[in-house]
Amino acid sequence: MITIEKLNDFGANTSEGLSRCYGNEMLYLRLVGMIPAEANFDKLKEAIDKGDLNAAFEAAHALKGVLGNLSLTPMYEKCSELTELLRARTDMDYSQLLSDLLEQKEVLSALCAD
Repeated sequence: MITIEKLNDFGANTSEGLSRCYGNEMLYLRLVGMIPAEANFDKLKEAIDKGDLNAAFEAAHALKGVLGNLSLTPMYEKCSELTELLRARTDMDYSQLLSDLLEQKEVLSALCAD
């Protein structure tokens, strides 16, 4: 089960995230627990695999907003980097950045399942 302590160890800024949820820890943890199932991770991967930078940007930008609002800092930072490169339509191999982000998602998923 996800806890504030586990999220702090993960690198999340839980005090900031909690403040966005008006201090409601139950709400915050429920929202964080929904992140691993967020559909935009799959949309991002599919778009990058297809080379569709417009769709990839849309998915990355949506993820960046959700991760930022919950102050999931390690994931937010990776997603921000990816978003800005996609915003500029940088011609590059995005696979490592995507892999790093998805690895962080798996870590969070394991924290939520424990």
